[in-house]
This record gives sequence, C-alpha cells and structure tokens, in this order.
Amino acid sequence: MTPTLVFDIETVPDIAGLRRLNRLPATLSDADVATWAAQQRRAATGGDFLPLYLQRVVAVACGLREGSTFRVWSLGEASDAEPELIRRFFDGIDRYTPQLVSWNGGGFDLPVLNHRALVHGISAARFWDWGDDDREFKFNSYLGRYHTRHLDLMDVLSMYQPRATAGLDAIARLCGFPGKLGMDGSEVHAAFEAGKIDEIRCYCETDVMNTYLVYLRFQLLRGTLSATQYATELSFAREKLAATGARHWREFIAAWDTNSPGTSGG
Repeated sequence: MTPTLVFDIETVPDIAGLRRLNRLPATLSDADVATWAAQQRRAATGGDFLPLYLQRVVAVACGLREGSTFRVWSLGEASDAEPELIRRFFDGIDRYTPQLVSWNGGGFDLPVLNHRALVHGISAARFWDWGDDDREFKFNSYLGRYHTRHLDLMDVLSMYQPRATAGLDAIARLCGFPGKLGMDGSEVHAAFEAGKIDEIRCYCETDVMNTYLVYLRFQLLRGTLSATQYATELSFAREKLAATGARHWREFIAAWDTNSPGTSGG
C-alpha cells in the first residue's frame, strides 16, 4: 500500500538573497532589508508578499499514514538550516515514493521547495522523474498538474479554477475541524524574528493535520472510503494525536468540534 504523505511549509523573506540580488549595503540591518523589500514589492504589485524564490523555508511539517501507523512531525531540528530541511523532504520522497497531499502545494509549497533546492544544490531525483526511468511516472508523476501522485486539494476541489479556490482554514472549519490555531501565515515572519521557531513548527504541524482531515473527507466524497471507514480513520488519527500528550495537540483536539455534521462519520 502506497504511504500517504501530507506536507506543509512555513517561510520568511530570504534576507541574504535580497542583499545579493539588489547589492544592498552591509550597513542595512536585516529588518531594514525586509522593510525595503516589502515597500518595493508593494509599489510594484500592491502587496508586500515576496516572490516565491525569495521565500526562505524555516519549517517543513509532514503527516504520514503508512500501514498501521500515523504520525505528524516537523522535519529536522528547530536549529537546522534551510538546506537540511529541504534535503530531508526530498530524501523522503526518494526513499518512499509516497502519495503527496497538500493544500495549495502546487501553487506555493512545491515551487518554493524546488527553487530553494536549486539554489542550495540539493538533489530531488524521484520528485523530478517524469518517466525516463520509470514508465509509471510517464503517466502519473509528481510534476503533472492533472496527475494524482501529488494531490493538491485546493486545486482539485476548485476544478482548477482560480476564482473558485478556498482557504484551508475556512474549509477545515466548515467541515467541523479546528482550522488555524496559534497564528496564521501572515504572522510567521514576526514570530520568527521573535525567536518563536518552536511555535512556528507546531503551527505548521496543525496545518498538516487540518489538511489530512480534509483529505479524509475528500476520500469520503470520492467513495474511496465508506462512512464507516472514514469514521475509523478519524478516530485513529485522533487517538494518535492524543497519545503524544503535546500541548498543541491537546489544543487541537479541544477545538475539534465532534458534534459538527460528518466530523465523526455520521
């Protein structure tokens, strides 16, 4: 049975990259560089979110459902540099060839990971296999938008129509799941500057869990899971979270509205 790997990343502006690209003077502080870049971006586009290739990865969280196990964790250590986090992610794909699941992974997470892997000289051979060495990948690779080896739930549920997309927080909460807890993406940079990397990693993990729960609901929608199987998978995932005893999972479970229609499979 193919393992299912749900993933999410968190990023901050790549200050070193901004300095290199724009030949900014060393006298500018990191905060000044970030402010300058946001102002430039705002003037050019009306928003201050930097291009994806200038997003530095500070957290990668994964949820793995394989055989009789399920777990959610952050890759590496909180102190690990960006290349190590990205290397671990692609090494996992090389090793397990999992079914990838994301929310907007095709529009954000994977392009960021690809650009940053290129910058750091990281190999991602299995991910970039488009069928030269494995015939199965010619017709179902991680690279094809309409292939299913990577399932971007936001993209699929919107029927690939940008005007029909929805945010993970809204969909998760509408389904009776906790949604965003602790912070949202717009707060990650400030949290990182404040040294709250552990909080960022926990937040990233809860986003993975929300995505996984929506994925299970999607499998119910498709008929891949029966109502009974769906309820069993929910209970199993919840038990695994509770068994960790971690504070962010206690908060997640407390926010899990089991009385919402469909959340418990009923």
